[in-house]
Amino acid sequence: MQPLAITDLQGVGPKLAEKLGALGICQVTDLLFHLPIRYEDRTRIHPIGGISPGQRVLLEGRIEHSAIVRARRPMLVVVLFDGTGRVTLRFFHFRYYQQQQLAKGTRLRCFGEVRAGFKGLEIIHPSYKRLAGDRPEPLADRLTPVYPSTEGLGPKQWLKMTDQALALLQRGALELEELLPRKLLEQLRLKPLAETLQFIHRPPADADVTALVMRAHPSQKRLALEELLAHNLGMQKLRRLQRALSAPVMPPCAAAEAAFLDSLPFALTGAQQRVAQEIHKDLESDKPMLRLVHGDVGSGKTVMAAMAALRATDNGYQTAITAPTELLAEQHLQTFSDWLVPLGIEPVWLSGKVTGKKRSEALQRISDGAPIVIGTHALMQKGVEFQRLGLVIVDEQHRFGVDQRMDLLEKGKTGDRQAHQLIMTATPIPRTLAMTAYAGMDVSVIDELPPGRQPVQTVVISNQRRGEVTARVAKACADGQQAYWVCTLVEESDLIAAQAAEEVAGQLHNELHGLTIGLIHGRLKTAEKQRIMDKFKTGAIHLLVATTVIEVGVDVPNATLMIIENAERLGLAQLHQLRGRVGRGSGKSSCVLMYNPPLGDLARQRMEIMRQTSDGFLIAEKDLELRGPGEVLGTRQTGMLAFRVADLARDADLLKRIPAAADALMQQDPDQADKLIRRWLGDTTRFAGV
Repeated sequence: MQPLAITDLQGVGPKLAEKLGALGICQVTDLLFHLPIRYEDRTRIHPIGGISPGQRVLLEGRIEHSAIVRARRPMLVVVLFDGTGRVTLRFFHFRYYQQQQLAKGTRLRCFGEVRAGFKGLEIIHPSYKRLAGDRPEPLADRLTPVYPSTEGLGPKQWLKMTDQALALLQRGALELEELLPRKLLEQLRLKPLAETLQFIHRPPADADVTALVMRAHPSQKRLALEELLAHNLGMQKLRRLQRALSAPVMPPCAAAEAAFLDSLPFALTGAQQRVAQEIHKDLESDKPMLRLVHGDVGSGKTVMAAMAALRATDNGYQTAITAPTELLAEQHLQTFSDWLVPLGIEPVWLSGKVTGKKRSEALQRISDGAPIVIGTHALMQKGVEFQRLGLVIVDEQHRFGVDQRMDLLEKGKTGDRQAHQLIMTATPIPRTLAMTAYAGMDVSVIDELPPGRQPVQTVVISNQRRGEVTARVAKACADGQQAYWVCTLVEESDLIAAQAAEEVAGQLHNELHGLTIGLIHGRLKTAEKQRIMDKFKTGAIHLLVATTVIEVGVDVPNATLMIIENAERLGLAQLHQLRGRVGRGSGKSSCVLMYNPPLGDLARQRMEIMRQTSDGFLIAEKDLELRGPGEVLGTRQTGMLAFRVADLARDADLLKRIPAAADALMQQDPDQADKLIRRWLGDTTRFAGV
């Protein structure tokens, strides 16, 4: 049976097919594996008086008030009343005719997520339907699927396309091969694939709603098993491809290494010495190193990178060091320059903001064989040519896409020879996640902090006690210390109840007389950011108001106080990273987590975990429990780990079955294993180096 192209569906022309193709949907069967990310329960109406923040609910009532409010930008504000309570509906993107549509007295049914506003509960941009008269309007008889989408593709289009695909499947017009081993299907009593997909896309009225919402329904578990098996098989394939390549051999450089270690103002910890040995052993091999180094904030990963780069330099090879943000890359440039320039090695800097003559000079030095090159995504671009690239170091690798990392690695490839890779992350990775997400990588853990690091005391305070926090900042700075005040936005936003960094800096300037206050965020030019950071490091700035741009890479030992505003909006890993900016000197340090009440259950759990422990690995485990691997690893950019159904924490019971099933399938039917990989991961052959 010939596969059906996506354009065989009614209503799918060339333009729509192009958008679907960007999502990996080229055939109708691809559409069946484009699964709902969640379900909306529009089968019952909730009384407004009983709803709470975080719920996604269907409401019905009459419009009590409707007006266009002209603040920083116009918004349409509608108040809905149902006899039990009121809720505010806010529309920031609207047409003026909608004000007439949503006039006072109109009977309305709407759906959206409830959130706590400044003046009670509200819903931002709900979907809605006007109801005629007082006649009862029928409700949906089943859960409504919501699909991952792209610009220009609305919910109705997804439902129309998947309806057609499911109809073709029921008629037998689509070939849907069963790829799970028969023995596994029988052991676990799994339903056929076609029946499973029908249920996932269109859950019936009597479906277990709770299980579906929690993604723990047997049909979802069945697909999760298939996806996890495909992932394991894909990693095995990558390992085989990796082992078939060769890499430059880099023997020890005792004199250079001794000179470097002697120049450092500290001695390596036991964990650093162990990890350095693991890296050096890899570099001495003729097989490409693929090692992940992860450890808590301040554990000393940068020293490991410098030692590896020094080994490559001494053996006549170039090292490319890349970081996802200008600020972090600049910190590496400063640190590497401080350490290596005295040894006669001057790093070359290249970022997107290096232009004109300076860019031409940098490109020339790189092509001439500059030993160490540091930069951002710019290193991966066309036109950047290395003479003899032997080592690639990627910091915070989960913020880069697979293709981006491959583009950089390709610059060191000649024939079957490939550069070594050292990948670093300051986010401690849970053991369960590391074993699966980074299968195929060798993992080194720096599980020991340098001596003298002080524990950071963490307190949780409501925004209503803001005056006390400001007074604490004033006292700390008066005592000769420095402080951070972190905000989550650069500009004012009506969408989120969070004060902007610019506004906060202005307020604090008026309240804290005599203190020098700096402001830094991602929209500043590189030179300006560096100027402000330099002033903060030298003590010329007492209080630095910043966005989360200072999450990683910033090291100011005299900074002992960290204020995180709207802390309830951040995940555990990000809170831990920000807290790691203080406690880097010998002084006692504190972190204040300020929140806007009321505090939801999930945010409350996060705050309590932060208050109780500073162990990054324990925090990572808790983060995995609370948020799942997608958030922990940032899977939108991890490439291989963009799980559609599986959840490594929730599906831990399935993981135990995967290795044996993968080995058996690989040995007994490698063609079927390849089909399974293609179904869930696409073509993985290019990712042999990731």
